[in-house]
Amino acid sequence: MSTTPRLRVAILISGRGTNMDAILAQRDAMNAEFVAVIASKATAAGLCTAQDVYGVPTFVVDAKAHADRAAYDAALASLLQEQRVDFIVLAGFMRILSDAFVRAYPGRIVNIHPSILPSFAGLGAQRQALEAGVRISGCTVHFVAPGAVDTGPIIAQAAVPVYSDDTVDTLSARIQAEEHRLYPAALSAIFAGRLRLEKGRVRSCARADEIAIFAKS
Repeated sequence: MSTTPRLRVAILISGRGTNMDAILAQRDAMNAEFVAVIASKATAAGLCTAQDVYGVPTFVVDAKAHADRAAYDAALASLLQEQRVDFIVLAGFMRILSDAFVRAYPGRIVNIHPSILPSFAGLGAQRQALEAGVRISGCTVHFVAPGAVDTGPIIAQAAVPVYSDDTVDTLSARIQAEEHRLYPAALSAIFAGRLRLEKGRVRSCARADEIAIFAKS
């Protein structure tokens, strides 16, 4: 059994929360306590899933109720402090967090992006991949760092083929299936202390730890 202290984790969402669902479905195997799901809007469908299916407390920090990013981040930070959150998981959270906010949680914020970073950062990654004509795309789990979006240290990646007749929808569905596999596996390894952030790079305790993440069932 791991001796790594159990982190208090919040998941941040803005919509359906399909990655949140995939993570919470495997939470019993993780060395963490999921204490909150926080949405940027009250209509986020994932709030019902978190509360009704998994019994996780839910909260809303409405983006429209705050004048600017600084005000929003202050409200979010206050809620996270109230809930004594140690670690933040972004799962379809459609807000860019300020550098000041990110610096308050060094190495404690993770995100998943639908491309093989550093390619196709930012919005519309699937469309960017199709327009570039690449034959491989995928998803990346990474730590969130100050500075440009989607540039933090990479934790894990999964590749999917891009077919000549793909649309944004078909490619997105193929990538999302890998997201639902990769994100829980990467988080499990982090929470168990098998993957660590050291000097801006993600290190594993053993090669087997990385193989366990990348291997498909």
